[in-house]
Amino acid sequence: MNAQQKEEYLREYQLLKSQGKPFFPYAVLKDSTMACIVLAVIILMSVILGAGELSNRADPTTVTYTPRPDWYFYFLFEVLRVIKPPSLVALATVGIPTIALVLLALLPFYDRSPERRPERRPIATTSAVAVMAAMAYLTWAGAHAGAPDQIHLKVPASAEAGQQVANQSGCGACHKFGEAGNSGPGPDLSHIGSTLPSQAIARTLRNPTAPMPSYADMPPKKFNALVDYLSALR
Repeated sequence: MNAQQKEEYLREYQLLKSQGKPFFPYAVLKDSTMACIVLAVIILMSVILGAGELSNRADPTTVTYTPRPDWYFYFLFEVLRVIKPPSLVALATVGIPTIALVLLALLPFYDRSPERRPERRPIATTSAVAVMAAMAYLTWAGAHAGAPDQIHLKVPASAEAGQQVANQSGCGACHKFGEAGNSGPGPDLSHIGSTLPSQAIARTLRNPTAPMPSYADMPPKKFNALVDYLSALR
């Protein structure tokens, strides 16, 4: 924008400002009316449709429940899945959102162009598109992600069936498998195959010590697959 265009813009702005209406009560009345309409619609929908179906009562003893946030937090949920080290949890939950908000708040200071067309404001447009694209992708990835404790260790093809059994059995609720699982009451099983032979692993699964459950009643095919998988973790 050159000096002549800026002068024309300021002249037009002052003209419209002198002919305009004060914020109170005109704009306040419009905003208040719209707010009342929205509130009335929400109350009417809640009376006619009622509350949505609630989920089952929480069961603290289950090990197969997959915790998930509401859909509008999926992007933060996926950031936590990407940044797995416990020492960086604060960066994923507080640091990254705070940095994004600070950059958004400072946008008027580092992009001072008076242009209003998106194609003439490359910094603002690029920032907005990048943020929306990142949030959309992370929301999609979080919606299709597995359980937070799902195991993804690289094992031979012959042991992949056992890894599926370990995921289905909720082993990650008490044990650590690489970056997956929880540091609960059970030991880290990332390299259990190099510590115990397969016979010892099978005996532990059949006759474990509390609070570990017994897998003696598991179908033989799944039990053997689980033993082979744990034996392959070296």
